[in-house]
Amino acid sequence: MEKEMTIGIPRGMSFYNNYPFWYGFFTALGIKIVLSDMTTKQTMSEGSALVVTETCLPIKIYLGHILNLIHKGVKNIFVPSLQSVAPKIYNCSKIRGLPDLVRNVIKADINIIEPTLDKSAKNQGLYAFLTEAVKPFGITNFDEIKKASKQGWKVYNNFLVMMRAGMSYKKAMNYALQGKVFIENSSNSAPINVALVSHGYNIYDDRACMKIFEKLEKMDVKVYTSLQLTDEQMEEGIASLGQKRYWANEYEMTGTAGHYLKDNKIDGIVTLNAFGCGPDSLMIERITRKAKEANKPILSLTIDEHTGEAGFITRLEAFIDMLYRKKRSKIINKISISEYDYVPQTNICDSLFAEKS
Repeated sequence: MEKEMTIGIPRGMSFYNNYPFWYGFFTALGIKIVLSDMTTKQTMSEGSALVVTETCLPIKIYLGHILNLIHKGVKNIFVPSLQSVAPKIYNCSKIRGLPDLVRNVIKADINIIEPTLDKSAKNQGLYAFLTEAVKPFGITNFDEIKKASKQGWKVYNNFLVMMRAGMSYKKAMNYALQGKVFIENSSNSAPINVALVSHGYNIYDDRACMKIFEKLEKMDVKVYTSLQLTDEQMEEGIASLGQKRYWANEYEMTGTAGHYLKDNKIDGIVTLNAFGCGPDSLMIERITRKAKEANKPILSLTIDEHTGEAGFITRLEAFIDMLYRKKRSKIINKISISEYDYVPQTNICDSLFAEKS
């Protein structure tokens, strides 16, 4: 019975944003979660071997994690089909067709649990999605499912509260899964503040992003991401770029960039996208144009399974060094301008001379 009530979740795609919810939801229903191991070079190579070269890196990594779960002996693997997250707001075709892709390239005796979320269609909203997710386990009681969803939202909201308070992703995730909320002292500051614009599956997978957070931290840089923002702030960010939301992941890209481009404390923008991602390439091109108009420095990094860490670090270091030089230049200019504009107070002297005469 315990084996039947076990579900495998790959560490890829929507995992990085949605796992706190799934943890609370499945655990409340007595379903044991088995996660795939952290991404490694082997994860990438095994996943890449299953698809054509042009397939984007996150999908290759995701397939590698499916294989990892199979190696662990997991039979029930959670592969949701996230079609539309709001009316007429769609995901890219690879995310929408993820269950079909897994089914066609992985030939193994597994049970793919593939609930469909499509808020642009009738009768495929959140609760229909959740009901479909647990139906293979014989759970059909709607009240029980609804109650479990509340537990899922509780864990998820705790995670967001800590992220928006400035906590690191790993610490916020760890506390949320333990059912804790801990707010750190947010007074810590850094000489340089950078907005990292990308999807969760690119920047929170240490192997994919080559530990970009750690690298920036060593350079004394504070990093801001989409998880520090509310949906309203990202919606305003999209509008500030003169756009309307079409892609489901535009909050993480256009919305985040639009918000931080207006934020004076942000010294520069770093975008990180996977090679071959069509929607991202369009969004980054738009973000780059707006960054130039706002006179905000921007660095666009592209990753795939062949990206070399040395070249990646060199570009990142050069960009941060430029931001430091630009900031020092601003400080020096302010000092020189204030010295040049200084006019001594002569009223006292004038009055003394008047008395003598």
